[in-house]
Amino acid sequence: MISQDGFNFSFDEDECAKCEGNCCIGDSGYIWINTQEIQNFANAFGISTEEFIEKYLFKVGYKFSIKEFEYKPNRFACIFFDFEKRNCSVYDLRPTQCRTFPFWDYFKNNIQEVQKECPAIKI
Repeated sequence: MISQDGFNFSFDEDECAKCEGNCCIGDSGYIWINTQEIQNFANAFGISTEEFIEKYLFKVGYKFSIKEFEYKPNRFACIFFDFEKRNCSVYDLRPTQCRTFPFWDYFKNNIQEVQKECPAIKI
């Protein structure tokens, strides 16, 4: 069970397998990635950062987000989500946004929302 100061809930990692990737699929949104994470991905993939950016990211203002694809009407998935295994195909490389889920400041006041999305949330 993982807890973090300032949050009124805990996260049970053992429950992740039960939800089949709710944090990676659903409504469209931004999946932010920083320059060091981009470099880590490019190195792991054996390609240049420019090629990684072109293939897997899009720019929003001055930041980058990982691309998504629409897998059914109005339902989206991160391009690194493995539907066959129902998990992240780049788990060890995942960006900070993914690593810190569900401990986002937004969820401090929106516990019911994260609880709906994630069965691993324990109050």
